[in-house]
Parts: sequence; structure tokens; C-alpha cells
Amino acid sequence: MNDRSFRDRLTVRLFRQFTFVVTVFTIVLAGIFLLGYFIGHNVIDWHGPLNFAFKFVKTIDNFKIYIFILVWVIGFLVIMMSLWRKTIDYATQMINSIEGLYGSDTDLVNLPDELKDVEDRLNQIKYNSLRNQQLAREAEQRKNDLVVYLAHDLKTPLTSVIGYLTLLRDEQQISAELREKYLSISVEKAERLETLINEFFEITRFNLNEMVLETTKVNLTRMLEQITDEFKPMMLPKGLTCKVKAEKDILIRCDVKKLDRVFDNLIRNSINYSYENSEILITATPSEQVVTLKFRNHGDTIPEQKLNHIFGQFYRLDTARTTQSGGAGLGLAIAKEIIDLHGGSITAYSENDIIEFTIELPVELIEKVGKS
Repeated sequence: MNDRSFRDRLTVRLFRQFTFVVTVFTIVLAGIFLLGYFIGHNVIDWHGPLNFAFKFVKTIDNFKIYIFILVWVIGFLVIMMSLWRKTIDYATQMINSIEGLYGSDTDLVNLPDELKDVEDRLNQIKYNSLRNQQLAREAEQRKNDLVVYLAHDLKTPLTSVIGYLTLLRDEQQISAELREKYLSISVEKAERLETLINEFFEITRFNLNEMVLETTKVNLTRMLEQITDEFKPMMLPKGLTCKVKAEKDILIRCDVKKLDRVFDNLIRNSINYSYENSEILITATPSEQVVTLKFRNHGDTIPEQKLNHIFGQFYRLDTARTTQSGGAGLGLAIAKEIIDLHGGSITAYSENDIIEFTIELPVELIEKVGKS
């Protein structure tokens, strides 16, 4: 609603009301004076009890112009005062409504019909305020969850590191083999601790409101092939293989580092949640509208209820697995923010021991080699 347009409409509406009331008042007043004029000039005399009334009418008739003007001015002022009080009443109602906008009650603003536009705007503000309060509560809850997860996840590897280092310090007669084993475990737990700390900071670094894309043109096909090669050592213990099926040399304009973060997270999840000796399949298919990327692996079917929350911050599919080898549950939330920032979408599907993530990026981001 445009402020000036609303002000003009309200002014016109009030002016019409004022004009209508003044016009009706003038017509009624004129009718009364015309009736008095008719009586005063057509009745010769009234005898008896009506004689006083006749003299009064004759007196009024003698000063009818002055009396008419006086009565009209008084009536005009009364109408003006009434309109002024009505305007003040409108303002009071709006002030009272505004004062209740930011409360926690859900009652809608109710104003006179003349202020329907104001009522609609205030109700929209009320809705936005309630929505913001809800978002603030959710943000506060997420912050509290962060503290809980931080305390829980950091405690486990930290306790292990302290325990093994204390053992190495106190047990002087420990064998070289056990010493090497305990040192390896300590290093592994320390690296795990570093990973967790870094991931907890990701939610700040990858805040959607602060992220800015630094786009460059990149060969998407080669990018996928390179990333999968980097994960081969991680796949070997489970006997996994990874295949990339994509058209040759698909060029896409994107933020390479951020999109690499998305692919890294999806492939890492595929490895963590794949059956042993199975295949991870990655496809990239350009079309007229979008380029579609799919990351598919074979693993335990994810229940639909969990799929609905899989992109939420700190959400974990498997608490035990995540605590030992995974992250803090921020990876997919960050991936979704990055894809959203690129103007695309990311969805998850799981059925019959298949887990599949689908990314769609707008067609305007895609260029084929040889095309301008």
C-alpha cells in the first residue's frame, strides 16, 4: 500500500462525508426556514393559544437571513467538531493497535471500514512480528543446541586424548608397539577434535545472509572427476567404487570453493552411509531449463520423517556414527544454503536401500564448450 495513495483516499473519503453531512444539514435548515417563511406570509393571524407562536414566527421571519446564517454557522461548527473528534478517534484506535503489534497475542487488528487499508497493513506487520518472534525463538534454540552438541562432541575425543597421553606419561615401561598404538589413537582423536571445532565454526562462515558468491567459469565434469579421485583412499577400506557419468566439458559459472564444499559433503556422506563393496554413482545432466546432478549410493533406507529434516542445522541421521566419524550435522544445512544462493535446489530421496541427493541449478548458469 502506497502511503500517499492511502492518505489521498482517506482525505477524499472524509471530505465526502463532511460535504454530505453539511449539504444535508443545509437542505434541512433551508426547508425549515422556507416552511417558516410560508407560514409567516400566508397566515394572517392566529387567535387564542397559538397567537404567541404566530408572533414568534413573524419575529423570526423579520430576521430570517441573520438567523439562518447563525444557525448554519453553528451547525457547521458542530459538524466540524464531530468530524474532528472522529479523526481523533481514528488516530487513537490506530495508536492502540500499533501498541499491540509487537505483543505475543495473536488477535488481529480491527479498525473501522474507513481504515481498512491501515487494518490490512497493521495485520501484515503483526504477522511479520509474530513470525520474527518465532524465528528468534528457533534461532535461540539452535544456539542452545550448538552449546549442547559442542560440549558433548568435544568431550569424547578430548577425554580420549587426555587419557592416552596420561597413560603414555605415567607408564614408563610400556612397549614400543603399544606406545605407537596409543600415539596413533591420540593423533586420530586430536584430528577429530580439530574437525569438530572447524565444523562448528562453519555455521558462522557459511551464514546465508553474509555469503557472497565469487563466480568463475569452471568445467563441471572435470571438477566432479577430480573430487572423486581425491576420495579414493577414503573409499578403499570399505571396498567402494565411484563412477561419474556426465557429458564431456560441461561449463558452469559458480563459486568454485563453495560448490566444491557441497560436492565434498555429499560424497563424504555417500561413503559414510554406503554398504561395503558397493558403488557410488554421480551424474550430471544438462537440459534446456536446468543442469541436474545426482549423487546416489546404496545404504540403509532413510525414513521419510528423517528426510524431512535432513537439511536442518545440527540434524544427525545416526548419532552414534556421527559422534565417532561424522560431523556436527551442519554439512547438509550449509550445502542447501550454498545451492539456494546459486538459485538452485537440493532434495533428498531414499527407498529400497538407495540414498540419492539431487541438485538442480538454473539453466542460465550453464554453457557448453564452443557456445558463447
